[in-house]
Amino acid sequence: MTTVNACAHHDVRRRFLRNSALALASAALPAINFAQSSAPAERHFNPAPGQWRTFEITTRVDILKPKGQTRVWLPIPSVNTEWQQSLLSTYSSNGKTRLQDDGRYGARMLYAEFAESEAQPFIELTSRVQTQNRAVQWGRKAVQPVDAEERAYWTRATDLLPTDGLVRKTALAATRGARTDVEKAQRLFDWVVTNTFREPKVRGCGAGDIATMLETGNLGGKCADLNALFVGLCRSVGLPARDVYGLRLAPSAFGYRELGGNPASLKGAQHCRAEVYLAGFGWVAMDPADVTKVMRQETPQWIKSAQNPLVAPVNRHLFGGWEGNWVAYNMAHDVVLPLSKGPKLGFFMYPTAENAAGRMDSYEPDQFKYQITAAEQMS
Repeated sequence: MTTVNACAHHDVRRRFLRNSALALASAALPAINFAQSSAPAERHFNPAPGQWRTFEITTRVDILKPKGQTRVWLPIPSVNTEWQQSLLSTYSSNGKTRLQDDGRYGARMLYAEFAESEAQPFIELTSRVQTQNRAVQWGRKAVQPVDAEERAYWTRATDLLPTDGLVRKTALAATRGARTDVEKAQRLFDWVVTNTFREPKVRGCGAGDIATMLETGNLGGKCADLNALFVGLCRSVGLPARDVYGLRLAPSAFGYRELGGNPASLKGAQHCRAEVYLAGFGWVAMDPADVTKVMRQETPQWIKSAQNPLVAPVNRHLFGGWEGNWVAYNMAHDVVLPLSKGPKLGFFMYPTAENAAGRMDSYEPDQFKYQITAAEQMS
């Protein structure tokens, strides 16, 4: 078994991964059965500062039908901030392994290579992380302005996040009359919540192709679509913003079924969040996509208003905060996997594998044969 200390790894982009204020996680509460009520009462959702939580996340990949040489890439938590500490990772495999990163964003990964003669390739990775809730303190402005280099880095366009054309036109219309960074971000957050919707039929977390969404008028999607749209809109009007790609680890402490994961099986629990840099406040947590998820999937009925008593607390507090039952892997876009023969990825938060037949489908864990679990470590 090999061990790597994630905190000791320094990437040229690491200084971009410093973030702002945070908070705590509470003990998980049981989910509520909403099927009995078509008009749920207002609920509590307000992540607050407090203790760190420690999780061990284990990802196991077994290649059931190897064809020729097989390669596997597993994301490793790469974020060290005031709200997350990525600690030790251990791994074992019957292939040749090495640690890699994407060479641009500091997205770390475990790479394994298996010879054609290996009949049962496997790799198992366990990563230890500490997480906290986040909640910006709106009454206190104490953060220095972002420097020019960092601003340019997090406002530039990527393949899936253009910042001109219809993206900029949409953002300018939504922010007309807004003067401060906070006002602009709130307008764009509200625009995403009001104009987009969660589409459960979208595979995985979505593609994140925001130009196509706006051009076609099809604004349904999942987290990598809707939060990417928020990030692209922010960037197009000069607000530094970024997607944060990760994984839900545990049930929500506030009883929202759709805002948590089942730690015994997390192979569909990948979730993308967002951050925006606001003058005076630094990097601030955002998640409009989860507002739309509560609206669409928390109850049997599709809730159409963010002012609904069930949705309102989530809508209010996911502008500026998020719950610490989630781990961030990285903030990388346009990811070129080292030694890959396939195309680059728009983002990297799923196990990925290739063999002689090409790239396997990361959205089909039962065919790909991978499993992800998490265990919270009690102090």
